[in-house]
Amino acid sequence: MDIFEIAKKLGISDSKRIVRKAAELRRLCDIQFHSSAIGVGEICKAIICLEIAASGWEEVIFDRPAAIKLSGMSEKAYNRSLNAMQNGLGVKTKLDIRELGIRFGCVRLIPFVQKGLSLYKDRFLASLPASRRTSADFTRPVFTAVAFYLCAKMHKLKIDKLKLIGVCGTSESEFFFVSTSMKDLCHDVYGILKEKKDPKDVKGN
Repeated sequence: MDIFEIAKKLGISDSKRIVRKAAELRRLCDIQFHSSAIGVGEICKAIICLEIAASGWEEVIFDRPAAIKLSGMSEKAYNRSLNAMQNGLGVKTKLDIRELGIRFGCVRLIPFVQKGLSLYKDRFLASLPASRRTSADFTRPVFTAVAFYLCAKMHKLKIDKLKLIGVCGTSESEFFFVSTSMKDLCHDVYGILKEKKDPKDVKGN
């Protein structure tokens, strides 16, 4: 199936930049590794390339459920294939807060998530020695996913945590680790602790 036809089925064919980028990524896949070695067929490869390409444009909402259905794979297998291809291509998918809000029906959480992430970053950096601050990496999707989950929990909104973990492409153990760190450092945002902790007393990632 042509990549443009797949994009059309996913409702993103109008964005020529994404289709071109996805086609470029698919060519790169063919050059750098054999996708069948990681259990990814041609249609699934094209779909994943479209998702990776779409992740760079905030104005485009990629329909993950429709993509998984079209791929013919289970959600778990799709996420595994996505992670494998990202690693093979050396790219990272940016997890957009707005997309999460729409996907999980919690758009009103967006400003709270943004505030929580900003506060966590500042306090986490403050807990590190000056020599390590420049190497701190907050670009991993797990940080956005955890902040979104904790905000939803604080507002008593039910979120499927396992589905969220799959969306951000992380493990349950990493999600739990970041969640613990974020609750400790941002207790005043998430209402977890009664006493304020000094950032220097909280271990980082």
